[in-house]
Amino acid sequence: MLHLKLLILSTTLILCNLPKITPSSSSSEADKITSLPGQPSVNFQQYAGYVEVDAEKQRDLFYYFVEAESNPASKPLVLWLNGGPGCSSVGAGAFSENGPFRPSGDVLLKNDYSWNKEANMLYLESPVGVGFSYSTNKSFYDTLDDEKTARDNLVFLQNWLAKFPEYKDRDLFITGESYAGHYIPQLGNLILKSTLKSNLKGVAIGNPLLEFSTDFNSRGEFLWSHGLISDSTYGLLQTMCNYSQIRRQAQTGFLSPPCSLVNSQITSEIGRFVNYYDITLDVCLSSLSQQAYLLAKLDDVKINVCQEDETTKYLNRKDVQTSMHAQLLGVTQWGICS
Repeated sequence: MLHLKLLILSTTLILCNLPKITPSSSSSEADKITSLPGQPSVNFQQYAGYVEVDAEKQRDLFYYFVEAESNPASKPLVLWLNGGPGCSSVGAGAFSENGPFRPSGDVLLKNDYSWNKEANMLYLESPVGVGFSYSTNKSFYDTLDDEKTARDNLVFLQNWLAKFPEYKDRDLFITGESYAGHYIPQLGNLILKSTLKSNLKGVAIGNPLLEFSTDFNSRGEFLWSHGLISDSTYGLLQTMCNYSQIRRQAQTGFLSPPCSLVNSQITSEIGRFVNYYDITLDVCLSSLSQQAYLLAKLDDVKINVCQEDETTKYLNRKDVQTSMHAQLLGVTQWGICS
């Protein structure tokens, strides 16, 4: 009987000394979103938070993840990257393009064309300095390039899969748009060369920026043929400085005198009131309080040309940032492009 009491006592002491298992920063449960302010009722899980990519230089990337609307365990994982460079995949991708919600005033409206109807969608704000992603070592921003961005994205994916191990063997697709024409192939290449155990099935790039020297050669003809620039300005684009040269030089922060002249001429003729993505649409004039009302009466195809403004206002709300476990470090406001 004495031996039995000693056995029970020793077992109790051992159990009491075991660490208490609770969700931590490395657990997906810590990043679960209970509900976003103003959102409608949904039947899928959402997560948001930070993944550390460099402890020494204190770099953390922010993500927003929405599981598929139905049968998420059988659906692939899709990583979405926006371009810019410097534009937010959360703001532009998730809340303005293919995510489950669209901000509208104080509420979120369901997006009937959300990609999470068919996939588990992971939106990453990359590189550091974009959106809520940050580096507390400010000197890193001065040395940032595509190669470092690709490495950070790879580390992010490794550490994110550690948070969500159920997705390690899931079919993985990487997709995005614009300057992601650089980010996506470079990340895919690193994944194939790395020890990361992922089931990468493919990449897809929409309207990609690939090479400044050739990507914009048709822009001048497009503007001219749609009556947005004059014959003389079109002639300058053909003889003095084409649009690809303008864009390539603009990335360096300096325009040569000929390109500066042509660019100024284009800007003055087009003005501020043309939507480059669809010249038949209105543009958003944030200063007009009646803008939304006026556009609603003219809007037959239900395209909200103020979606970017709506998203910016929504993601700058403190209650939204709290619900998404986000914080502003080194900046006073979240911006859709940095």
